[in-house]
Amino acid sequence: MTVEVVPIQGLPEVAPGDDLPALLIRGIERAGLVPQDGDVVVVTQKVVSKAEGCIVAEPPGGRGALVEREAVRIVARRDDVVIAETRHGLVCANAGVDASNVREGFLTVLPEDPDASADRIRAAVTAHFGVRLAVVVTDTFGRAWRRGVVNVAIGAAGLPSVVDLRGTKDAGGRVLDATVVALADEIAAAGGLAMRKAKNVPVVVVRGVRADAPDAPARDLVRPPEEDLFRESSAQAIHARRSIRRFSSEPVPRDALTEAVRGACTAPAPHHTRPWLFVMLERGPLRARLLAAMAGAWRADLLGDGTPEAVVRRRLDLSDALLGEAPVLCVPCVRPRGAHDYSDDERSAAEREMFLLSGGAAIQNLMLALHAQGLASCWVSSTLFCKEETREALGLPDEWIPLGGVAIGHPPPEGPPPPRPTLDVSEFLRFEGP
Repeated sequence: MTVEVVPIQGLPEVAPGDDLPALLIRGIERAGLVPQDGDVVVVTQKVVSKAEGCIVAEPPGGRGALVEREAVRIVARRDDVVIAETRHGLVCANAGVDASNVREGFLTVLPEDPDASADRIRAAVTAHFGVRLAVVVTDTFGRAWRRGVVNVAIGAAGLPSVVDLRGTKDAGGRVLDATVVALADEIAAAGGLAMRKAKNVPVVVVRGVRADAPDAPARDLVRPPEEDLFRESSAQAIHARRSIRRFSSEPVPRDALTEAVRGACTAPAPHHTRPWLFVMLERGPLRARLLAAMAGAWRADLLGDGTPEAVVRRRLDLSDALLGEAPVLCVPCVRPRGAHDYSDDERSAAEREMFLLSGGAAIQNLMLALHAQGLASCWVSSTLFCKEETREALGLPDEWIPLGGVAIGHPPPEGPPPPRPTLDVSEFLRFEGP
């Protein structure tokens, strides 16, 4: 198979409201190219955005303010580099906001619906030339593990953006079980060989591509969140993790819990110890016994303090709704084994506090590790107020100190809560120095 890439040169500067399909048709005709069935018209996002009026005056806050507006999720941030997810599901630098090839003081943003843009262009050029054409709208994206940018498809019509080869055989007769080809991206990258921003070549025609698969838009190239192993940077994960108090009924794999505990056990601990224990309680008699013992202890303490019965009942109902309904209830514990003995009571108390702090760090690590695997969690103080009952229900020696409970499960069908609001850290930060 031979693939040919033909640049379409001499297109005029595109402005908002221009009839982009008509400009492309005239450019193809001036180039002396006679379109054939299966040809792919590859056009840059920049000219599509310009024609559709996706040009914005740079806001008072600069490009960064517009990036924040266009982003639905920050994936990673370092210095002035922002990798963000757009409303289209695309993950790219600066949420697709770009200053190249536009007037000073203006920026372009991505088209509202690049697949729809591609389909409108395809319909017009196909009707004009009377042959079956496809269209790919491209943008340049960086890649996580490689330098440089490459053209990828952000919109497509008239071709299969994704070709699933799973279940077919390779040249040696082996059945493929993982190969899914990003055909639209391959076409976009091929087109990029002839596209040059400095030479005003925003359009090429790619000829010779054949694919035996149903048409599919470029949005099918976006990896679903549940398949994304690199959804956010480690720094961003700290901000993105939120306490979730409702879960779906989907069971939690034990392998995921094991991996989360492995992450928890990287927490700092005094005297080279690993003083933690994480008791994972799935639904069953042991968990029911623990919750009943906790409820009895709480009820006695609250009523003894004069708390009204209605308030006690409401608190217990809320607790049971969280701890009782979560697919997994984790009881994290710490023990001060290995603590140094001091004759000074104050130093002995400080030594004990070191182990408690280590337990808190391990719990935070646990919840971050769960978040990294797409699981939700919520820590509640619960067992701290009924240590003896917890130890008895779980059969733990007296040296173990329960540190609350972590409800664990998959996010509910409506998804996780919205991102955290922006925090002004000046209230919590103090610098001292020369």
